[in-house]
Amino acid sequence: MSKTQNKPVILFSIIYSIILIFELIFDNTESLKYCHYLSKPLLVSSLIIFFLQHNRHKDTQTKQLVVSALIFSLLGDILLMFTEMNSLFFIGGLLSFLTAHVMYILVFLKKRNIAKKGLKFMLPLLVYTIGLFYLLKDGLGDLFIPVIIYMFVILIMVTTAFLREGSVSKNSYILVFLGAVFFITSDSLLALNKFYNPLPLSGIWIMTTYSIAQLLIVIGLKKQ
Repeated sequence: MSKTQNKPVILFSIIYSIILIFELIFDNTESLKYCHYLSKPLLVSSLIIFFLQHNRHKDTQTKQLVVSALIFSLLGDILLMFTEMNSLFFIGGLLSFLTAHVMYILVFLKKRNIAKKGLKFMLPLLVYTIGLFYLLKDGLGDLFIPVIIYMFVILIMVTTAFLREGSVSKNSYILVFLGAVFFITSDSLLALNKFYNPLPLSGIWIMTTYSIAQLLIVIGLKKQ
């Protein structure tokens, strides 16, 4: 990709990083907390605008799936901001992100390398998922089944990102796969913080890994 083609990506990445920095400041400063209700949704909203502006050449179905994934992510972000008011907001957020992952799975499967086998990759990932679930299970309560389903879906999402290798450009594959890994990292941190034991600076780590995940996936799909 030429330097000219890279300029929009670099410029947007800088703007996105600035929004993320402000979000982290607002969310962790009590006197500025109200600004968090604007800065957090602005992150994924900016990704939607960027994707639509720079992916007009993509087929309609791919664009619809990616935008749907981002819209459900945005909805999940908004719902999770109100979990302290009612636990139903967390359930709504969980369902929103589960739907977003399904949309990403469908996008990744469109460029699956049929010669590539995902079983060997899934086995260590499955071991990790089972280990994480073992830590969480006693604190899940009524969310036991929903969390199992969510963990299974995100495992599939990471695996389908892996299966794109060889059917897309190297840059696209690496960026999307790293994005998927950051996504599962963010979700793991969120789960550990909520259901196992509060983590130091959890909000910063969860939001940073999540924001990086979404950015890498969107840029990776742009380079597809």
